[in-house]
Amino acid sequence: MSDYVIRVENIGKKYVIAHQKQERYPALRDVITERFKSLGNLFKNSNSQKKEEFWALKEVSFDIKQGERVGFIGRNGAGKSTLLKILSRITDPSTGRITIKGRVASLLEVGTGFHTDLTGRENIYLNGAILGMSNLEIKRKFDEIVAFADVEKFLDTPVKRYSSGMYVRLAFAVAAHLEPEILIVDEVLAVGDIQFQKKCIGKMEEVGKEGRTVLFVSHNLGILQSLCNRGILLSQGKILKDNTASIAAASYLKSLEKVSSQKILERTDRSGNGRSRLIDIEFYADEDSYSTTLVTGSSAVFIFYVTKIFTGLTCFFTVYNQQGQPVTIFDSFAQSSQDKMNLDQAKFICRISELLLIPGRYMVNAGLWSNGEEIDSVEGALFFEVEEGTVRNRIILEHFASFGDVSIPHQWITPNSQL
Repeated sequence: MSDYVIRVENIGKKYVIAHQKQERYPALRDVITERFKSLGNLFKNSNSQKKEEFWALKEVSFDIKQGERVGFIGRNGAGKSTLLKILSRITDPSTGRITIKGRVASLLEVGTGFHTDLTGRENIYLNGAILGMSNLEIKRKFDEIVAFADVEKFLDTPVKRYSSGMYVRLAFAVAAHLEPEILIVDEVLAVGDIQFQKKCIGKMEEVGKEGRTVLFVSHNLGILQSLCNRGILLSQGKILKDNTASIAAASYLKSLEKVSSQKILERTDRSGNGRSRLIDIEFYADEDSYSTTLVTGSSAVFIFYVTKIFTGLTCFFTVYNQQGQPVTIFDSFAQSSQDKMNLDQAKFICRISELLLIPGRYMVNAGLWSNGEEIDSVEGALFFEVEEGTVRNRIILEHFASFGDVSIPHQWITPNSQL
């Protein structure tokens, strides 16, 4: 049909992973010997390597109509970024076929599409030319791009000197304003500050209303559901669900809940450099009784066990509601010691004197950070229930969940109380 701008037919993407055989540290004579051996094995596979095939995508098919805003959902390693790279023509599929109608602008990771030695001004014109736009068209949009990115002072500075936030601001502004028929945006927006993220979401909504197509990947299910009218859930390189964004998000949360029964240390769907890892998470209503029944308005304790503690390491966890929208975040940054320390195993303890969550079921994403660097991060690390309780003598019932997630202590002054 003519209204389809993207048609994906049974695509797959295969990578060949070489595992180097572990050997002792080589001496000079070993290096010389191996060099001579390699001449005789020029057309043979080395015995020191074991090769493994990995399919990042397999048998993926879907069509996208003009003007659709599609969110791609899935755990780390599900194949989302690989799919967007194929749709952006950064890499080719191993099997299958893709048909795309119209110009594609993509923002997949910091560094994509810009020449680091060129200035911001030069990169705007370069990207416009790549999209097939004339100099006149680019000039017409130039001031709007610069204003949106807020980089006017650094416009004639090579982008290699930009901070990651400045880089993303300019890259998104270029991608969104040079009027592509299809805009592809990955999780890279998380690099920017909150105000800029809001600007980006607003711009993508505007692009969608103009009848252009938006493909979006984000772990923030609240933003994804508000922006997208369709959701595609990927798991292990295959499509599990293709429906509305809310239905796809609900299916994703269910899949995370199944995975949460697995030991955290054994989970492979995590991100970070791995310098330290989350081992386990426990939660109790009280440290003394070790009851796992959490009640609105009562105390709660969350304990995070980690493999290694070092100076500057902080622990955080975000609480999400049943729709996958963030409710609140806790982090140990203010209490983290900057004294030199190096422990093989330890724990972070978060004590909450008054749990102000409305009764319902909640999900926890947890992780470790150090000096702005992601050390470890696990989605759906924990699920817990909150039962009905009392906040400052006010009974909080489960039906309150229809109106929000948090109970804020307050006081009323009514006409009767004023008499």
